[in-house]
Amino acid sequence: MIRKVEENKKRYLALLLLADEQEDMIDKYLERGEMFVLDEGGVKAACVVTKEADGAYELKNIAVVPDCRRMGYGKRLIDHVFLHYADCEVLYVGTGDVPSSLCFYRKCGFVASHRVKDFFTDHYGHVMMEDGKQLVDMVYLKRER
Repeated sequence: MIRKVEENKKRYLALLLLADEQEDMIDKYLERGEMFVLDEGGVKAACVVTKEADGAYELKNIAVVPDCRRMGYGKRLIDHVFLHYADCEVLYVGTGDVPSSLCFYRKCGFVASHRVKDFFTDHYGHVMMEDGKQLVDMVYLKRER
């Protein structure tokens, strides 16, 4: 079951930190965004979505419990979000430039959009690593209706 979280979103902070490891960055979007959790005998995944413009939304954070990865929970959550916003013409997601993340989002129907140069080095107080690679640029992908 996927449900919207209306109150006390910070209770899922430990899960959100798996996808965005700096709390002050999460704070920038958590309250203005809408949060959804996928719960099947316990929370398996969570995401936060913000409205960026008319018809344009951004998936700011999506995190899956480590033992539940590669079981389709992340994709189910993304599909739900895309359908939930009837006015959504485009859903953006920003991620690190690493094959595992890019492959996951492509499997969820996203295609390349644009890149924000030096995002990770400019906005995080420490070196960000994923899959053994330092993250520098934010790679944006989009899923259109």
